[in-house]
Amino acid sequence: MERQTFRKSERLSSRKIITHLFEKGKVQNGFPFKALWDTAVSVTASKFPVQMCVAVPKKSFRKAHDRNSIKRKVREAYRKNKASLYLTLNEKNVKISLLLIYVAKEELTYENIENKMIALIEQLKKNVA
Repeated sequence: MERQTFRKSERLSSRKIITHLFEKGKVQNGFPFKALWDTAVSVTASKFPVQMCVAVPKKSFRKAHDRNSIKRKVREAYRKNKASLYLTLNEKNVKISLLLIYVAKEELTYENIENKMIALIEQLKKNVA
């Protein structure tokens, strides 16, 4: 079994790519997430098929520790369940950039977030090429 990691090179931090996702990215809704993704964005520098980042709006969660807690839970749920998405993308030889926006107005439990993450990953697998 492969180690379940989320390395720095898997994180999306390019302002240029994030701006492109907001302007021209494809939208996938799956409460409590709104996923913006695109295959046309150049993520060729990364050896991983997905570069991902998480956003939690300050308007919904005023305190930084609340936003950080949610981001931590979302990243953990993604880290534990990304393997099936990686297999699908590697088979199709596709790389994507993914931006997850947390749209719920209250903080959900980790179990709830993980179940919704699994459902979102399944939707993404169907929609990507």
